[in-house]
Amino acid sequence: MVLAWVFILPIGRIAKPRGKTTSSASYQVLHPFPSMSGQESAPYTRHGYHGQEGRESGDSGHGTASQSSSFRSDSFSTVCAEEGCARADHSKEYGRENDEFEHLPLSSADLPDTTLKAKLTGVASHKIWKYLELGYKVVDRVILPFGFIALTTGIITFARFFEGHAVFGGLAHWIKGGVFFWLGLFNLGRWSGSFAELGWAWNRRPRTYGRKFRPSAEFMESSLILFYGSTNIFLEHLGGWGGAWTAQDLEHIAITVLFIGGGLCGMLIESTRIRDLLNTTATVFPTHSYSSEEPEHLEPPETYEFSLNPIPALVILLLGIMMSSHHQATTTASMVHKQWGTLLLWASVARGLTYVLFYLRPPKSIFPSRPPTELLTSFGLIAGGILFLASSADTVNGMIHYDLDAMFLYTVTMGMVGMLMAWEVAVLAIKGWAVRRELALSSSAL
Repeated sequence: MVLAWVFILPIGRIAKPRGKTTSSASYQVLHPFPSMSGQESAPYTRHGYHGQEGRESGDSGHGTASQSSSFRSDSFSTVCAEEGCARADHSKEYGRENDEFEHLPLSSADLPDTTLKAKLTGVASHKIWKYLELGYKVVDRVILPFGFIALTTGIITFARFFEGHAVFGGLAHWIKGGVFFWLGLFNLGRWSGSFAELGWAWNRRPRTYGRKFRPSAEFMESSLILFYGSTNIFLEHLGGWGGAWTAQDLEHIAITVLFIGGGLCGMLIESTRIRDLLNTTATVFPTHSYSSEEPEHLEPPETYEFSLNPIPALVILLLGIMMSSHHQATTTASMVHKQWGTLLLWASVARGLTYVLFYLRPPKSIFPSRPPTELLTSFGLIAGGILFLASSADTVNGMIHYDLDAMFLYTVTMGMVGMLMAWEVAVLAIKGWAVRRELALSSSAL
């Protein structure tokens, strides 16, 4: 699957299927006419994020694709008006020099074309190409989580973890730990500038029209917490199925209820409709209560333009406190639980400090603000998720068997997390460099 994903994109870029317009995700490039100079062609060939943001409508002023009729007609008429349609004069002046080519056919459709590009074009022009492109887009978005699943299940199979009845406890620890691990990577991506177009990079959301529903990052976190609790509440007693409920089972049920309530509360807080209804007591008043000299009292505060929802952080903080003092069968298991519980606790505290900073000074730019406290949040979530994975019964028993203490696991995890965070930031920086280079090559080709 990965090899197919790797080869589909180069084939599509080489072939460039005939008769198809460029996709909305690709960069729009307008080729200048030969009579235009570099200075004159710049306004027509310059495309970028900042150029689009300068317009109130959020679009480029042309069609959505570079092959649309409106796009071509506007450009051609503008050039002809300025240059006097000099192309026709050039063709008349040099028309006699082309007489030597009159004996050649007008098209080469009958000539066999055996080049690699022609073969790839034939493949890409087939109807099956759209299904290959759809599969490429799907794999492009799930390849990292699928790779993580393949890696973790491979470790479990190689080490023979969670055999027999221990599968329920093992799945509980590794699934939940994986969720926190990926939440930390996601949060580091937000700090780096990913999802800035949605307003998730701790920035002011850019003005884009055509999208009616754009949830905030806190809404997505709250919905994940709600989904986690609503599905996990039916799985807490699987390890003791058929037996009596223990106090530990009830503790786990209480945690899932906390996740259900906290997730639902966070989603309600993020609803603009709910917040508008909560303002009813302030908005329903006689019109003469405020004079015309006091219009600022009727303006919403600046904090309304940015999401300040501490409920997801509060739920994770309470989970960390509870897991730090959770009773375990061995001392090593108790120490490992305390380690990742403390990491989740301090990650939530760092998120709370982020909200304090943004409440005092909300973001006013569409560029990522990159609060330093979010680096601490990301580190705590990633490290806590890895230690959560290692706190299962079989993993702890393996540590005891090989005379490994909890601090050994803790220090190794800290080193891994530092390297992993550096790797993610470097990959995102390389992505930005590649996008800029692609735009530069497209501009130079014009």
